[in-house]
Amino acid sequence: MFAYVARQPIFDVDREVYAYELLFRIGEENCFPDIPPDEATSKILTSTHLSLGIEEITGDKKAFINFHRDTLMFRFPTSLDANKVVIEIVETVEVDEALVSACRHIRGLGYPIALDDYDMKGKWEAFIPFTSIVKIDITEIAHDEIPALVERFKSKNIKLVAEKIETYEEFNKFKAMGFDYFQGYFLAKPEIVKHRKLGPSSLTMMELLTLSSQAKLNFDEVNKIIERDPSLTYLLLRFINNPMVNKRHKITSLKHALTFMGEIEVKKFISLLALANLNDGQPTELLQMALVRAKFCELVFSQLKDADNPLKGFLTGLLSLLDAMMEQRIDDLVSKVPISDDVKNALCGGTGMLRNCLTLAQLFERAKWAGIQQFAVKYDISQSLLHSYYNEAIKWAKHIHQSALKDN
Repeated sequence: MFAYVARQPIFDVDREVYAYELLFRIGEENCFPDIPPDEATSKILTSTHLSLGIEEITGDKKAFINFHRDTLMFRFPTSLDANKVVIEIVETVEVDEALVSACRHIRGLGYPIALDDYDMKGKWEAFIPFTSIVKIDITEIAHDEIPALVERFKSKNIKLVAEKIETYEEFNKFKAMGFDYFQGYFLAKPEIVKHRKLGPSSLTMMELLTLSSQAKLNFDEVNKIIERDPSLTYLLLRFINNPMVNKRHKITSLKHALTFMGEIEVKKFISLLALANLNDGQPTELLQMALVRAKFCELVFSQLKDADNPLKGFLTGLLSLLDAMMEQRIDDLVSKVPISDDVKNALCGGTGMLRNCLTLAQLFERAKWAGIQQFAVKYDISQSLLHSYYNEAIKWAKHIHQSALKDN
């Protein structure tokens, strides 16, 4: 059974990822039409838990998972690791004493309980004594009513998540109110308040990024830059010895690595290493998102357009969050790097296949299943293949980040 999954980060006050909310669908026949939510939750969680593994999607972060009435009544969450999940009770459930009793029992087994889209209705009062987290959609409750809710829940040691945070202004506003966690797309949008200056290290990284973007890679120049920095050599060796990249050979020297990897892989490594350094001081999720987009856009672009030059798709995804990382306009940033015009066009909001691949990645991030279906129909590509590409991109990004970049 093939699982469709999207993940949406939940951030703490330092803009680091606290958890991921997982959003599932199952099979092409059930991905887009409506199906009973309990059936979707049970089947999809089972298939994902057994075939992909929740830890492959969330790494070392917790997974927030929506549960509906029947799955709660039958204690389905108890098949999962209580240390790795948060049980979200969706706002549409029919509440009665039987459901409250079932959820109280699940909490007693060690599973944190979260109320999703809390709407201040009286039906939730019975859950409050054993609730760990309350999620509040800031677009659904008047903002002047929220401070009183914060005070009430804080007095009961309940953590608060602000949902639908779209701007840094909103993030700062609800952080000041006392919210613990934040969910929304503010992180992927640049906060152009202060223009980050490019210091010596950043300039070296931009130099590497420029080299990787050239049609013909100058291995001598790359070698000179990497040779003068032992940490770069170390990271290169860790990258190439990662089993996701190299399953057979042990690489022991810089020259051996560059020769073994070949031009495309060297360019990819240089690009992601440069971006990791340029992301210094920013939340690590930005880099993680960029890595997922890079691999995903590479796979889709290679399938649909240009299998001989996957670097265009890779670079488009990788650089798509550069504006948020550097707090500068994307068109200003890409003008400093001699990447191809179609990549620049895609990054700056133009039209074309590369832009469509990037948009598809964003649809996955937001679990916009109908838009994914439209893409599949338009380009006559299997939805299952697209979802498998996204799953592969998540796993690739996790392994690359852990093995090659986390100590950088």
